[in-house]
Amino acid sequence: MEELFITWMREYGYAILFLWSILEGESGLVMAGLFAHTGDMQLFTAIFVAGLGGFAGDQLYFYIGRFNKNYVHRTLKQQRRKFALAHLLLKKHGWPIIFLQRYMYGLRTIIPIAIGLTGYDAKKYALINLFAAWCWSSVVILPVWYFGNEILSVVKWGKEHWYFALPFVGIVVGSFYYYFHTITEKTFKPKIDPKI
Repeated sequence: MEELFITWMREYGYAILFLWSILEGESGLVMAGLFAHTGDMQLFTAIFVAGLGGFAGDQLYFYIGRFNKNYVHRTLKQQRRKFALAHLLLKKHGWPIIFLQRYMYGLRTIIPIAIGLTGYDAKKYALINLFAAWCWSSVVILPVWYFGNEILSVVKWGKEHWYFALPFVGIVVGSFYYYFHTITEKTFKPKIDPKI
């Protein structure tokens, strides 16, 4: 399975990277950085393609908000507090929030939809979003490419000692999830007026 995946990445790597960047993000960029390190991908082409994928994904979410307001309000009711926070962040910080959205756990897809729900200029959003997406792909791919030998050594060790690596990865991922989930809950917890 691993060999098949590597073969696909070598043959269709840029197309896979583009689609992966639309749907998810960082793990695809890490793979692209490693393939650029081994010479199976061209570094700046990978950054360019990944940025286009991230841009396309956020544009899709933006236009879902812009042209499907009733659908969004109906199907994403449980996210209404996050939408409210996204609106507040946009109002307070303006266009820089478009840059920061990719690094905000729990709001990554909410913010483009929330911006689409407002009257924010679509051309301005697209221009900022494109530049932000290329910055995002550079921030992830370049360090992975640069530290490729070290990362590949860790991956090799993990494959050879999977009985240690799997529990360790599970603990790390679980800890990150718990931490960010807790922070998100605290952030979105409604403030109750004690006088009421």
